[in-house]
Amino acid sequence: MILVADNLQVLNPVVAGALKNLDPRPVQEIARRCEQAGAQVLDLNPGYLSPRHEDRMAFLVDSVQQVTGLRLMLDSPRARVLARGLGACRQPPILNACTLEDAKLKEMLPLAAAQGTDLVLLLLDERSFPAPSLDGKIALALELREHALAAGIEGPRLIFDPVVPNLSWPDAREQVRAGVEAVRLLSAGALWPEPAATLAGLSNLRSGLRKSYPLKVEETALTLWAGAGLTYALVDVLHPALNETVKLIQQMT
Repeated sequence: MILVADNLQVLNPVVAGALKNLDPRPVQEIARRCEQAGAQVLDLNPGYLSPRHEDRMAFLVDSVQQVTGLRLMLDSPRARVLARGLGACRQPPILNACTLEDAKLKEMLPLAAAQGTDLVLLLLDERSFPAPSLDGKIALALELREHALAAGIEGPRLIFDPVVPNLSWPDAREQVRAGVEAVRLLSAGALWPEPAATLAGLSNLRSGLRKSYPLKVEETALTLWAGAGLTYALVDVLHPALNETVKLIQQMT
């Protein structure tokens, strides 16, 4: 299981301030700490960017590349923002993420194909809704894969994210179970000849709810996904207890 740090994102007020002031030092310090904590990939998520601020993704890329050689994951719902970051990357990043929304299919798939990057396929439909059942998630995975292959992206470059729910969703527990089973089938190669890479953003579970739900919920869910064969775990690598859980899982799998 590959550890992806989700600490370099705009919901972190330190990162938000650095983006506003174009000050690389705070994000560089976070990047260093994430690498020291064992991160193998850094997820860069500047949040929504207006057209005149799209250069903020390139700013993040430039800033962290000055202090680390870790692989980068560029995280944005807009292909233009991803393209700005791609232009600054010294090595091919992972692009996160494409859904069945028409605009994303038309813009992200050609970008990933032309640049030869890995691409996260987020299992959301054309309305950006997650499928509530295992069958629905598998159907979305198959359809998204067909679109990606048709665009010229090789199968091994695709990473499937079953969508980790927020615990405020009424069907959150059912969504967790369906997501775990989807990862199990994808990682086992049960849907097409080769096993598929998978990703889960564990921080989504307790986002905005950390006073209502203990860290144990996140740790338990991570253990379930890891046992199903998860490839990439997107987590807060600077949380000592969660980081310890990740290391134990890595040692035992």
